[in-house]
Parts: sequence; structure tokens; C-alpha cells
Amino acid sequence: FKGGDTCEYLLSSGRFLGEKVWQPHSCMMHKYKNSEAKNCLIDKHVVFIGDSRIRQLFYSFIKLINPQVKEEGIKHGNIPFEDKSASIKVDFLWYPEVNGSMRQRIKSWTEGSVAKPHIIVVGAATWSIKIHNGSNEALAQYKINITSIAPLLEKLAISSDVYWVLQDPVYEDMLSESRKMITNEKIDAYNEAAVRILNSSSRNSKAKVKVFSVSKLIAQETIMKSADGLHLPESSRDTNAMILMNVYCNKIMKPIDGSCCQPQPPLTLIQKIAFCFFTLSIIGYLIISLIHRNNYRKNKSCTDLESGEEKKPAISIPNVSTLEMLLHCFCKLGLIMTYFYLCDRANLFMKENKFYTHSSFFIPIAYILVLGVFYTENTKETKVLNREQTDEWKGWMQLVILIYHISGASTFLPVYMHIRVLVAAYLFQTGYGHFSYFWIKGDFGVYRVCQVLFRLNFLVVVLCIVMDRPYQFYYFVPLVTVWFMIIYATLALWPQIIQKKANGSCLWHFGLLLKLICLLTCIYFLSYSQGAFEKIFSFWPLSKCFELNGNIYEWWFRWKLDRYVVFHGMLFAFIYLALQKRQMISEGKGDALFSNRVSNVLLFISIVSFLTYSIWASSCKNKTECNELHPSVSVVQILAFILIRNIPGYVRSVYSSFFAWFGKISLELFICQYHIWLAADTKGILVLIPGYPMFNVLVSTFIFVCVAHEISQITNDLAQIVVPKDNSTLLKRLLCIAGFFSGLHFFSAMQDQSRH
Repeated sequence: FKGGDTCEYLLSSGRFLGEKVWQPHSCMMHKYKNSEAKNCLIDKHVVFIGDSRIRQLFYSFIKLINPQVKEEGIKHGNIPFEDKSASIKVDFLWYPEVNGSMRQRIKSWTEGSVAKPHIIVVGAATWSIKIHNGSNEALAQYKINITSIAPLLEKLAISSDVYWVLQDPVYEDMLSESRKMITNEKIDAYNEAAVRILNSSSRNSKAKVKVFSVSKLIAQETIMKSADGLHLPESSRDTNAMILMNVYCNKIMKPIDGSCCQPQPPLTLIQKIAFCFFTLSIIGYLIISLIHRNNYRKNKSCTDLESGEEKKPAISIPNVSTLEMLLHCFCKLGLIMTYFYLCDRANLFMKENKFYTHSSFFIPIAYILVLGVFYTENTKETKVLNREQTDEWKGWMQLVILIYHISGASTFLPVYMHIRVLVAAYLFQTGYGHFSYFWIKGDFGVYRVCQVLFRLNFLVVVLCIVMDRPYQFYYFVPLVTVWFMIIYATLALWPQIIQKKANGSCLWHFGLLLKLICLLTCIYFLSYSQGAFEKIFSFWPLSKCFELNGNIYEWWFRWKLDRYVVFHGMLFAFIYLALQKRQMISEGKGDALFSNRVSNVLLFISIVSFLTYSIWASSCKNKTECNELHPSVSVVQILAFILIRNIPGYVRSVYSSFFAWFGKISLELFICQYHIWLAADTKGILVLIPGYPMFNVLVSTFIFVCVAHEISQITNDLAQIVVPKDNSTLLKRLLCIAGFFSGLHFFSAMQDQSRH
């Protein structure tokens, strides 16, 4: 379904999510802060013309600029407002009826060299109904007056933004006796007249008066909360003011979570080059496929005319060449990236804001938990944190994180704190897995490093190019990449200490512990020295990778938030492997990890620790304070979970194949969600099928999971081609990759220069 004119939708349609959150049809509305409103309206003049309802809208609008403003102006008179710091002028002009006086004021802006307001908001009718006791003659005169004003408004609309506010319905039961003649039937008649007459003579699309009809929809839901049956409650008029701000400011400020009224961003030079590359890959693959098909037909089995026996072809079908496999991967990737671009950069599909409710988060969690338990199977091995178990762990954590993101649960602090533990657990596995590999295998070769770096970063690099986003935007990949390099450097630097060497002497174990202590000291120093951290990552080319919005604060924040957990993972791996080597733990099928007494004590402590952390996280009141404690205490719940999952032998011997399947593509799921499941760079939700939220989630989820799985396959296939085992070939490939990134940097510099 096409997104269409989102400005038109913003002004005319939408629905409430809950009681106070307004969701425009097809697009996302940004919540403007005072500083943003000032930046947008700097040197602007805004005028509100009308009755007491327009005065309400005027006050809500100026409170977006200055929240300290009080509604103390003259009720039946003009009210000026000025913000000298930003040179903003906002005036309310008291014209409660559409008459000659209003026409004269509007006409004055169309004549000569008089400065025209940048934004004009007009609306009136209820006074005409009230003064003339709802007579038909008053309606006829209203039509005549608005007909005379319409051409003037259309003339102003060529250079200014002009909005006509339709009249909101009233709550007739609450109206005072002096207002009983103001009925919803009369209001509808006046609104119908205004809509029919406005823009009737305008042929130029730029000279159209924008009809602000969404206020009617908002009032229909909230007017019963009105104090007098006529004027809207404060929350509703604040929503109207925010809509007005979005209509005018989104095209200027271009907020990520404000897709309404935003034009489609133009293609960058790098995006155009990427488009050409993928197009050529698709064409190349099709040509090679056709050639192979023709060769296959020529060599197909045929019948010998003399003997009547079937002949086999002399030439067998050739194996798929490296070039064909490469083009096949890029062909599929090109089609997938086209879908990414259409979902989150083109104005093709609709986007909506997130809205959190407890049911939207906890019901899906319960559902996937039941599915996960249903698909229980026996593990191939029963070691602590075996491959199936770690895949399962990654899988259910990833599914919970996905539900957390789509439900907007970050606004609920207890859920936020538990999700932070899941992110920390991923990094814990990074420390545990890579330390175990280097410690046991002792493989510090370039091939291993390149394989890991390619698998981690391939998708993100492609998305940075196609979606025009910085590397740091996909924060988790830079995080695991840097930590992998830190683990590698810690263990690979002299003296290289591995398990085989350490078995000969206990002194090597102390040497490794000394290395780990040095690593912990460096982490501690950098965590309390922001200046030193920023200096390290401000050097080129690191600055190009880790900057976001012109600085590296976001990278500093993300790194600091889980700064100790990778070290905890490495330390846990060292202790576990040492105990395993000395046969101090029992990992047989069905066997408890320790003796019954020790196992029971550790299991009890683990359960208490797990619950204690959950109680603490649930009682958090301040996100900043809890984030400060999180790096030191998150390991408690992680270790508690590992012990609960592994101490009982029967629990260690089974796993959920459902969760494990998702665990194998967890990285792709985490990255792909940014653009083809969520929308507006994770700020909203992608809407493929409007009007059916549940069906939309099912369809978009199915496509999203299939795409993530396909990208995982593509990455694995390309890793075999791009990162070969032969060192001389690998060196050539690395030089090609260096050339690729040099070219990317060159074109990026050209882009930045053209933007400035």
C-alpha cells in the first residue's frame, strides 16, 4: 500500500493509541522539544486568527516554544508573543466571526510591500451560530463571507503556509443555556460550507489553503472531558499544536521519527554507485545462467538413432564457478537491499509510532516461551555452554529484544534494565567464546581474524552504503568488533599463553591472570577518563567509524554501559576450562555438575541471586543511576542463569531447537530489524498492511525473518570466497578490501563537500 501524501494524512486522519497518544494515518509524528521548535521557527512570524478555540490553539503552540507562558491575555482581544532569542513572533488576532473585519485584516497582507506572516492559522463559526441563534440566514451570510475571503487566503498560500481550522464538535449536554443553539448539526453545516468553498477557485497546487480537519477527529474522542462542552481539554489542544508543528517543521528539521511531511531523501553518490553495482551483478548473473543453461541443453542425453540406446553426454555439467557464486550472492543481496531501501528510505510504505502497553510486551513473550518449550530436543554434547545451548541462549534473547523494540518497552524502566542484561549477556558470550577458541586452539592467524571480522561487519558495511548511515549507527556490531580485537590483542601479544603451553607449568596460568589484570586496569582507566577515550577514537580513520552526529559520545556511552562484561566472560571461560582440565566438574549426560551437596547450594544461591537482581531492576526509579550500577552488577544475573541452566544434568542435556534456529541468525535479526521490521531507523513500526495491526506484524515478521536467514547464508558463502585460507591469496584480497574502503572514503568526502 502506497504511503501517499503524508501531509494530507497528518491534517485529516488518524487514531488514538491509548488515551493521549495520537497516531496519524500512515506516518510518524515527532514530539518537538522547545529547542527544536525555536530552531525551526527562527525569524518566523506566525498568526492565529479566530475565536476562543483558536486562542486555545495559540497558547498550546507558544508553549512549545516557551513552556513558562501563562494564559493571562485579554480574552476578547489581540494577544502578542515574542521570543527575542530566536526572533520569533506569534500573534493571536481576535476575530470571532468570518466577516468584513477579518477580510480587511487578511487583505492587508496581500497588498503592497507589507510583510506577510510565514504561517497563518484561521478558523471561526461558533460565534456566528451563537449571536444569530443558529439561523439559516447566518449560515448563508457565512458562505458569502468565506467566499470573499477564500481568494485572499489562496493568494497568501503561494508564499505562506495557510491553514483553515474546521470547527470541532461540542458536547451538547454540557453546554450552558447561552450556548444551547450551538449544535453539532449546525457545526457540520458550517464545516461543509468552508470545505466546499475553500480552494474551489485555485488551480495552482501551491496556492491551496490547507484544511486542518484532524482536530475534529481528536475532539470526537475527547470533547466529553471538556470543562464547558465547547472548549477542548488541554491534552487535545496540545496534540493539535504538535500536529501543526509537525506539518511545518518536519521538512525543515527532518527528524528521524517524524516521517509525516518529509520528502524522500535524494540518492547520494555512494548510493547511486551501489545501485549500479547491484544492477550489473544481476545482469551478469542472468547472462552466466543463460550460458550455462544453453550448454546444459547442448550436452543433454540424446538417443542413438542406429542402436536406439540412450547416449550419455561426453561433457559433464561443470561445477558452479567462483564468479557465478559471487554474482549469485550479489544478485540476491541487491534484491534484498532494494527491499530495505523501499521500506525505510522511499515514501512507499507507511510508518507508525510505537506505543507501549504491558500486554503488547508480555503476551508475545509468553507465546514464544511456550513455542520454545514445545520444540525441546536432546543435545549432542552435555558440556557447559555447548554449541546448541549457546545458540538457544542467543535465540531467545534475540526474540525478547525484538519484542522489546517493536512494543516500545524502553519507556518501562524495569523491562529496560532486564533487556540491558540480555545485551550484556551477548557480550559475555563474545568474551567467553573467543577466549575459549584462542586458549584451546592457539590459532592467532590472520585467516581466523579476517573470517570473524567479515562475518560481523559485512551486512553493516553494505547497509551503511545503501541506507546512508554511519557505522556507529549499528552500535552493537562496532561494540563486538572492538571487543574481539581487544581479546585477540590480549592473548596474541607476547607472551602468547595457550592451554597447551600452560599445562606444562602453573606459572603460565599466573602469567595469563596478569594479562587479564592489565586488561581490567585499562578498562577501568578508560571508563573514568572520557578525555583519554575520546582521544584514542578521535584519530583518523577510527573517527570515521565511531562518530555519530559529529562526535563520539554515543560510542563512549555504549562502550561504558557494558565495559566489564566481556572481561567477566573471559575470566569465566578461564576458570571453567581450568576446572574441566582438572576434572573437578562432571559433565556426563544426566550428571549434576558438582557433588549433590555443592550443586544444591550453588543452585540455591543462583536462584536467590537471579531473583534479587530482578527485584532490584524492577525497583529502579532513575535510569541514569541504574545505568551507572549496571556494568558492575549485570554479571550476577548472567552467572546465575548459567549455573541454573547447567548444574542440573537433565536441564543441561536438552535444548530448544526453536530458539537455537533463531540463535544462528541472531546477528542478522538484530541488524535487519532497523529497517525492514521497525521503521525510521528503529523509531517506528513498518506498516505493510494498514488497518490490520496483527496481520501486518505477522506478514512483516515473516518477510523479516526470511530475509535475515537469507543474508546469513549470503554472508557465509561470501566469507568462503572473500577470505580464502591461502595466505598469499588472502593478502591480495586484503589489498583489494583496503582499496575498496579508500574509494569509499574518497566518495564519502566528495559527498560531505557537496552537502556543505
